[in-house]
Amino acid sequence: MTKTIIALRNADLTLGSAAASVHVLKGIDLDIAAGEAVGIVGPSGSGKSTLLMVLAGLERLDSGEIVIKDTALHDLSEDKLADFRGRNIGIVFQSFHLIANMTALENVAVPLELANVKNPFDIARRELTAVGLGERLSHYPGQLSGGEQQRVAIARALAPSPSVLIADEPTGNLDTETGKQIADLLFAKQAERGMTMLLVTHDNALAARCSRQIRVRSGEIVGDSNERSGAKVASA
Repeated sequence: MTKTIIALRNADLTLGSAAASVHVLKGIDLDIAAGEAVGIVGPSGSGKSTLLMVLAGLERLDSGEIVIKDTALHDLSEDKLADFRGRNIGIVFQSFHLIANMTALENVAVPLELANVKNPFDIARRELTAVGLGERLSHYPGQLSGGEQQRVAIARALAPSPSVLIADEPTGNLDTETGKQIADLLFAKQAERGMTMLLVTHDNALAARCSRQIRVRSGEIVGDSNERSGAKVASA
Protein backbone atom coordinates (compact mmCIF):
# COMPACT_ATOMS: atom_id res chain seq x y z
CA MET A 1 0.00 0.00 0.00
CA THR A 2 1.12 3.55 -0.75
CA LYS A 3 0.92 6.36 1.78
CA THR A 4 -1.52 9.19 1.21
CA ILE A 5 0.22 12.55 0.79
CA ILE A 6 -2.94 14.63 0.18
CA ALA A 7 -6.36 14.05 1.73
CA LEU A 8 -9.53 16.08 1.21
CA ARG A 9 -12.53 15.44 3.43
CA ASN A 10 -15.98 16.91 2.68
CA ALA A 11 -14.33 19.87 0.94
CA ASP A 12 -16.89 22.58 0.26
CA LEU A 13 -16.41 26.02 -1.27
CA THR A 14 -18.68 28.77 -2.56
CA LEU A 15 -17.23 31.74 -4.44
CA GLY A 16 -18.90 35.13 -4.81
CA SER A 17 -21.76 36.38 -2.69
CA ALA A 18 -25.54 36.77 -2.74
CA ALA A 19 -27.03 36.33 -6.23
CA ALA A 20 -23.55 36.07 -7.77
CA SER A 21 -22.44 33.18 -5.55
CA VAL A 22 -21.42 29.87 -7.13
CA HIS A 23 -21.17 26.60 -5.22
CA VAL A 24 -17.85 25.53 -6.78
CA LEU A 25 -16.88 22.46 -4.73
CA LYS A 26 -19.53 20.23 -3.20
CA GLY A 27 -18.39 17.98 -0.38
CA ILE A 28 -15.43 16.43 -2.19
CA ASP A 29 -13.52 13.50 -0.67
CA LEU A 30 -10.19 12.67 -2.30
CA ASP A 31 -6.97 10.83 -1.47
CA ILE A 32 -3.78 11.32 -3.49
CA ALA A 33 -0.90 8.89 -3.00
CA ALA A 34 2.74 9.91 -2.75
CA GLY A 35 4.38 9.78 -6.17
CA GLU A 36 1.17 9.73 -8.20
CA ALA A 37 0.74 11.70 -11.41
CA VAL A 38 -2.91 12.75 -11.43
CA GLY A 39 -4.72 14.37 -14.35
CA ILE A 40 -7.77 16.45 -13.40
CA VAL A 41 -10.18 16.99 -16.29
CA GLY A 42 -13.66 18.37 -16.85
CA PRO A 43 -15.57 21.04 -18.77
CA SER A 44 -15.02 24.76 -18.24
CA GLY A 45 -16.66 25.88 -15.02
CA SER A 46 -16.63 22.38 -13.55
CA GLY A 47 -14.49 23.40 -10.56
CA LYS A 48 -11.32 21.59 -11.58
CA SER A 49 -9.04 24.66 -11.41
CA THR A 50 -10.59 25.73 -8.09
CA LEU A 51 -9.97 22.22 -6.78
CA LEU A 52 -6.35 22.57 -7.86
CA MET A 53 -6.05 25.95 -6.10
CA VAL A 54 -7.40 24.36 -2.90
CA LEU A 55 -4.85 21.56 -3.23
CA ALA A 56 -2.14 24.20 -3.76
CA GLY A 57 -3.13 26.03 -0.58
CA LEU A 58 -4.08 29.12 -2.61
CA GLU A 59 -7.82 28.92 -1.91
CA ARG A 60 -9.41 28.39 1.50
CA LEU A 61 -12.30 25.97 1.99
CA ASP A 62 -15.57 27.17 3.53
CA SER A 63 -15.79 23.82 5.32
CA GLY A 64 -14.10 20.46 5.30
CA GLU A 65 -10.49 19.44 5.74
CA ILE A 66 -7.33 19.35 3.65
CA VAL A 67 -4.25 17.53 4.91
CA ILE A 68 -0.95 17.51 3.03
CA LYS A 69 2.09 15.66 4.38
CA ASP A 70 0.30 15.17 7.72
CA THR A 71 -0.27 18.94 8.03
CA ALA A 72 -3.84 20.25 8.31
CA LEU A 73 -3.80 23.25 5.98
CA HIS A 74 -7.25 24.39 7.12
CA ASP A 75 -5.83 24.99 10.62
CA LEU A 76 -2.87 27.13 9.52
CA SER A 77 -2.63 30.92 9.67
CA GLU A 78 -1.99 32.72 6.38
CA ASP A 79 1.70 33.15 7.23
CA LYS A 80 2.18 29.51 8.19
CA LEU A 81 0.23 28.38 5.13
CA ALA A 82 2.46 30.49 2.87
CA ASP A 83 5.56 29.04 4.54
CA PHE A 84 4.28 25.47 4.14
CA ARG A 85 3.37 26.06 0.51
CA GLY A 86 6.78 27.58 -0.24
CA ARG A 87 8.60 24.56 1.16
CA ASN A 88 6.37 21.74 -0.04
CA ILE A 89 4.34 22.73 -3.12
CA GLY A 90 5.64 23.83 -6.52
CA ILE A 91 3.14 25.57 -8.81
CA VAL A 92 3.20 26.04 -12.59
CA PHE A 93 0.55 28.26 -14.18
CA GLN A 94 -0.69 28.53 -17.76
CA SER A 95 0.42 32.17 -18.02
CA PHE A 96 3.93 31.65 -16.53
CA HIS A 97 3.65 34.48 -13.91
CA LEU A 98 7.25 35.61 -14.33
CA ILE A 99 8.42 39.04 -13.16
CA ALA A 100 9.16 41.06 -16.30
CA ASN A 101 12.02 43.15 -14.91
CA MET A 102 13.91 40.16 -13.48
CA THR A 103 16.19 37.84 -15.42
CA ALA A 104 15.47 34.13 -15.65
CA LEU A 105 18.04 33.55 -12.91
CA GLU A 106 16.46 36.17 -10.66
CA ASN A 107 12.94 34.84 -11.25
CA VAL A 108 14.03 31.50 -9.85
CA ALA A 109 16.46 32.71 -7.18
CA VAL A 110 14.57 35.60 -5.57
CA PRO A 111 11.69 33.47 -4.14
CA LEU A 112 14.33 31.20 -2.60
CA GLU A 113 16.17 34.22 -1.21
CA LEU A 114 12.96 35.57 0.34
CA ALA A 115 12.39 32.16 1.94
CA ASN A 116 15.90 32.32 3.47
CA VAL A 117 17.14 29.33 1.47
CA LYS A 118 20.92 29.06 1.42
CA ASN A 119 22.73 29.61 -1.89
CA PRO A 120 19.60 30.64 -3.82
CA PHE A 121 21.44 31.70 -6.97
CA ASP A 122 23.43 28.47 -7.10
CA ILE A 123 20.20 26.48 -6.82
CA ALA A 124 18.51 28.65 -9.46
CA ARG A 125 21.41 28.22 -11.85
CA ARG A 126 21.32 24.44 -11.37
CA GLU A 127 17.56 24.21 -11.92
CA LEU A 128 17.60 26.40 -15.02
CA THR A 129 20.41 24.33 -16.47
CA ALA A 130 18.41 21.17 -15.71
CA VAL A 131 15.48 22.45 -17.81
CA GLY A 132 17.75 23.37 -20.72
CA LEU A 133 18.22 27.09 -20.07
CA GLY A 134 21.80 27.18 -18.90
CA GLU A 135 22.65 29.65 -21.67
CA ARG A 136 19.66 31.92 -20.98
CA LEU A 137 20.23 32.85 -17.34
CA SER A 138 20.62 36.58 -17.95
CA HIS A 139 17.66 36.90 -20.34
CA TYR A 140 14.46 38.68 -19.30
CA PRO A 141 11.04 37.07 -19.89
CA GLY A 142 10.38 39.37 -22.85
CA GLN A 143 13.51 37.98 -24.51
CA LEU A 144 12.36 34.38 -24.14
CA SER A 145 9.89 32.32 -26.16
CA GLY A 146 6.72 31.02 -24.54
CA GLY A 147 8.25 27.59 -24.12
CA GLU A 148 11.37 29.07 -22.54
CA GLN A 149 9.28 31.16 -20.15
CA GLN A 150 7.41 28.05 -19.06
CA ARG A 151 10.74 26.29 -18.50
CA VAL A 152 11.75 29.15 -16.20
CA ALA A 153 8.44 28.74 -14.36
CA ILE A 154 9.08 25.00 -14.01
CA ALA A 155 12.60 25.64 -12.70
CA ARG A 156 11.14 28.09 -10.16
CA ALA A 157 8.56 25.51 -9.05
CA LEU A 158 11.20 22.79 -8.69
CA ALA A 159 13.85 24.91 -6.96
CA PRO A 160 12.60 24.32 -3.36
CA SER A 161 12.53 20.53 -4.03
CA PRO A 162 8.78 20.27 -3.34
CA SER A 163 6.99 17.02 -2.57
CA VAL A 164 3.98 18.13 -4.63
CA LEU A 165 4.04 19.73 -8.09
CA ILE A 166 0.84 21.41 -9.24
CA ALA A 167 0.33 22.47 -12.86
CA ASP A 168 -2.73 24.37 -14.11
CA GLU A 169 -3.01 24.07 -17.92
CA PRO A 170 0.81 24.22 -18.27
CA THR A 171 0.67 23.78 -22.05
CA GLY A 172 -2.41 25.94 -22.64
CA ASN A 173 -0.53 28.96 -24.02
CA LEU A 174 1.87 26.97 -26.18
CA ASP A 175 1.81 25.54 -29.68
CA THR A 176 1.43 21.78 -30.06
CA GLU A 177 5.12 20.89 -30.43
CA THR A 178 6.30 23.22 -27.64
CA GLY A 179 3.48 21.96 -25.43
CA LYS A 180 4.64 18.39 -25.96
CA GLN A 181 8.19 19.35 -24.98
CA ILE A 182 6.94 21.02 -21.80
CA ALA A 183 4.76 18.01 -20.97
CA ASP A 184 7.72 15.68 -21.53
CA LEU A 185 9.80 17.84 -19.19
CA LEU A 186 7.14 17.83 -16.45
CA PHE A 187 6.70 14.06 -16.55
CA ALA A 188 10.46 13.51 -16.66
CA LYS A 189 11.03 15.69 -13.60
CA GLN A 190 8.11 14.09 -11.75
CA ALA A 191 9.54 10.62 -12.34
CA GLU A 192 13.12 11.67 -11.65
CA ARG A 193 12.27 13.21 -8.28
CA GLY A 194 9.43 10.93 -7.24
CA MET A 195 7.12 13.90 -6.72
CA THR A 196 3.35 13.83 -6.60
CA MET A 197 2.05 15.76 -9.62
CA LEU A 198 -1.45 17.18 -10.04
CA LEU A 199 -2.23 18.40 -13.54
CA VAL A 200 -5.35 20.26 -14.71
CA THR A 201 -5.76 20.10 -18.46
CA HIS A 202 -8.32 20.27 -21.27
CA ASP A 203 -6.05 17.95 -23.27
CA ASN A 204 -7.29 14.37 -22.87
CA ALA A 205 -4.08 13.00 -24.41
CA LEU A 206 -2.03 14.82 -21.79
CA ALA A 207 -4.28 13.61 -18.97
CA ALA A 208 -3.95 10.07 -20.29
CA ARG A 209 -0.19 10.22 -19.65
CA CYS A 210 -0.94 10.44 -15.93
CA SER A 211 -1.13 7.30 -13.81
CA ARG A 212 -4.59 8.38 -12.66
CA GLN A 213 -7.36 10.57 -14.09
CA ILE A 214 -10.03 12.37 -12.08
CA ARG A 215 -13.06 13.84 -13.83
CA VAL A 216 -14.85 16.81 -12.27
CA ARG A 217 -18.30 18.12 -13.19
CA SER A 218 -20.47 20.72 -11.41
CA GLY A 219 -18.17 20.77 -8.39
CA GLU A 220 -18.15 17.01 -7.84
CA ILE A 221 -15.86 14.14 -8.75
CA VAL A 222 -17.79 12.04 -11.25
CA GLY A 223 -14.98 9.74 -12.39
CA ASP A 224 -11.76 8.37 -10.92
CA SER A 225 -9.62 5.80 -12.73
CA ASN A 226 -8.18 4.80 -9.34
CA GLU A 227 -11.53 3.30 -8.38
CA ARG A 228 -11.56 1.12 -11.48
CA SER A 229 -8.03 -0.08 -10.78
CA GLY A 230 -8.88 -1.06 -7.23
CA ALA A 231 -5.78 0.71 -5.91
CA LYS A 232 -5.55 0.93 -2.14
CA VAL A 233 -4.00 3.85 -0.30
CA ALA A 234 -2.98 3.94 3.34
CA SER A 235 -4.40 6.84 5.33
CA ALA A 236 -2.12 9.74 6.16
